[in-house]
Amino acid sequence: MDAVETAARIRAGELRADEVVAAAIERARALAPALNAVPTETYAAALTRAQDPPAGPFAGVPTFVKGIDDLAGVVNDHGSRAWTGRVATRTEPFVAAFLATGLVSLGMSAAPESGLTGTTEPLAHGPARNPWNLSHTPGGSSGGAGALVAARVVPLAHGSDGGGSIRIPAGFCGLVGLKPSRERRFAPTLGERLPVRLLTYGALTRSVRDTAHLVAALEEGIPSRRLPPVGRVEGPARRRLRIGVFSDSPLGGPVDPEVRAAALAAGRTLADLGHAVEEIPCPFEAGLIEDFWLFWAFLGWGFRVLTRWTRRGGYDPGELEPWTHGLAARFWENLGKALPAVRRLRAAHRISERVFAQRDLVLCPTAATPAPEVGHLAPDVPFDTALERVRSTFCFTPIQNATGDPAISLPLGMSEGGLPIGVQLAARQGGEASLLALAYELEAAGAFRPAIAASERFSGDGR
Repeated sequence: MDAVETAARIRAGELRADEVVAAAIERARALAPALNAVPTETYAAALTRAQDPPAGPFAGVPTFVKGIDDLAGVVNDHGSRAWTGRVATRTEPFVAAFLATGLVSLGMSAAPESGLTGTTEPLAHGPARNPWNLSHTPGGSSGGAGALVAARVVPLAHGSDGGGSIRIPAGFCGLVGLKPSRERRFAPTLGERLPVRLLTYGALTRSVRDTAHLVAALEEGIPSRRLPPVGRVEGPARRRLRIGVFSDSPLGGPVDPEVRAAALAAGRTLADLGHAVEEIPCPFEAGLIEDFWLFWAFLGWGFRVLTRWTRRGGYDPGELEPWTHGLAARFWENLGKALPAVRRLRAAHRISERVFAQRDLVLCPTAATPAPEVGHLAPDVPFDTALERVRSTFCFTPIQNATGDPAISLPLGMSEGGLPIGVQLAARQGGEASLLALAYELEAAGAFRPAIAASERFSGDGR
């Protein structure tokens, strides 16, 4: 069952919320040694909440909150050894809105240190693992969420996306992952104060309707001041769209042949469904990605400064990961380039205005490769090597964080090695309804390659 069906059965009295939550806890415990995706569990509190869950469209449905976002009274170490044992004193406003839909949190899902990379291998807790193949990463930074949803522990889980952190694990784990428009204001409090608002919140799900119904529920409590509401999208639309398809990296680097083939095959499927599909060169220049990574280095520097200030005399620089230190150093070395980069990023919406002047959507890979093996992108890999690997692997998703446009990763491919391949669709700001309607259409057409029940056969030993 997806979250919508689970909630409907609870409302109808066919299931009790406490038994649904107890079943999720049982599975979480059984798969914990294999997935390593739950650094902090709140199972007792979840069972109590499930006795009388708050009213809402997802009342009684179990979930997890990403482990870099605060939930009052719960340990949240931001995936960092430097924050071990820290207990949150407040709940992040979006997390409160997320849980106000009736969802019951079972704890914090694994994330890398401060969410700063596209894999989930924090030195504080060890690597989370992909249920499709335990030797591979589920992605990041919402990697624990992706693993838990793909392994059928919960039907959906909270995530955040600053450079692809919802879409990357969705692609690697065979899930649906939507990054909303910047002006939806589904954003962390701190993210709204940054000079470039890259960060948005959302969820990873196994069905399009879970994503669509969650967006509709959230915008009731967080209405946009600048965009019309998405509303509850219930299925495909009749309108045929103009769609540009590209499969080459904006950085000019290699794209795995199976990934490229999955993106082009998705384009052909859309053409067969009657859409006007055109293969195009990548319409985004490398400079946009370079500016993004310089700003990302600023976020690494900011986390190091925040850690030093928060810990004061107890700060040990060795507690932060080499990847974080490397980002901070890269920002400082390029300080003179930072302000021009920020100015260009703040104007990046003009790039997408030109891209969408002649088409409704663009389609491309979610990542340049299927999920890498654990260790390939680890935070203790020498920084220059890690940076090149991260940039080349995650060269597509940062575009929409820079422009503010919505994008959705869908499970439209499968590698010969048995790993899911995500394909991304993006629209202009406010275009979530078009993305969701097209996602429904692809889902109904049988284009989703990984089974929705991603790990029906997964027993916890990786087979």
